[in-house]
Amino acid sequence: MTLFRDDLNDTIAQIQVSTIRQFDEEVSAIPDMVKLTLGEPDFNTPEHVKAAAKDAIDQNFSHYTGMAGLLELRQAAANFQAKKYGNHYDPEDQVLVTVGATEAIATALTTICNPGDAIIIPSPIFPAYIPIIQEARATPLFMDTGVNDFVITPKMVDDFIAAHPDEHFKGIVLNYPNNPTGVTYVAEEVEALAACFKRHNLWVVSDEIYSELTYGSTHVSIANYLPDETILINGLSKSHAMTGWRIGFLFASKELTAQMKKVHQYYVTAATTVAQKAGIEALANGMDDAIPMRAEYQKRRDFVYKVMNGLGFKIARPTGAFYIFAKIPAGCEQDSMAFCKDLARKNHLAIIPGTGFGAEGEGYVRLSYAASMEKLQQAMDRLTAYMQEPTNQH
Repeated sequence: MTLFRDDLNDTIAQIQVSTIRQFDEEVSAIPDMVKLTLGEPDFNTPEHVKAAAKDAIDQNFSHYTGMAGLLELRQAAANFQAKKYGNHYDPEDQVLVTVGATEAIATALTTICNPGDAIIIPSPIFPAYIPIIQEARATPLFMDTGVNDFVITPKMVDDFIAAHPDEHFKGIVLNYPNNPTGVTYVAEEVEALAACFKRHNLWVVSDEIYSELTYGSTHVSIANYLPDETILINGLSKSHAMTGWRIGFLFASKELTAQMKKVHQYYVTAATTVAQKAGIEALANGMDDAIPMRAEYQKRRDFVYKVMNGLGFKIARPTGAFYIFAKIPAGCEQDSMAFCKDLARKNHLAIIPGTGFGAEGEGYVRLSYAASMEKLQQAMDRLTAYMQEPTNQH
């Protein structure tokens, strides 16, 4: 008999495996399923990066690095930020190498949150931030961005804070280009938000993992305007198709980095050494590796956007990342989970219910176009057949 004790950390009992993962696992059991569920590049890691990792193995780079990661990698990461986005960090004491952006998120939020603090979560949003805030005994408060096509404005932030006069607001989470909406910001918008966050004395945890995947404009980092208050998160998963290598970065002030380093050390000790050596190659000699991937993603976005618009889905045109976040047309099942389960069961197409990204995502679905054009064509054929079936209309 298995014994289970009920005196565990009580916040853990309140946390569920993400809807994204639960739904993906559930529909994977259906034969002949076309899945556009997970946010993972379908490209392979560049050959020169793989070669660097093989060389590192042959040279026996199999021991711990320092807690902050290899200095050469931190130098390459700082140089990448400076050249690409105009952010300037000292690799000695303002950069940490993390186990993917996910660990960076956990380290950042754990460092700044005290019990009783409130963190603003613009929603819909990738859900990983929420349980980490809860584990720190802080409170995530959800600000609905759907009222403005998922674009945050200073007035929205001002009004939201004013509507919660009893809360101690510690910070705000930004994720842009955004998962799930694909929305991003231009310089004027970022500058205005920075002034607003500074006025409210907020820490800004800015997850910019999709920074290399913007369409029609160059990514603008809020760290340009708010360097001391911003905890900048990035990594190699999306820019270099290195999701499984688990290399992320934290960039922050010297004082804050010293505190985050302690959390990071006790969580993971250090990132994998071979993956760090591959990361040096990726950033030093593959600064523009994302360009051909970005061009292909843009073609895919245009194709999927056109088809889904034609089927009656309302979409805020994505300008970054590789997602379509679409309002389910009137006349169809508006419960996003029921809609997605029915679509998967009847037409063997898997997309993610909008509620996977917060209650504010109800009535929407997210589709990842990080898939081949052949697969996307098949997916759109199945979606079209589903939408044209009279029995699926209400």
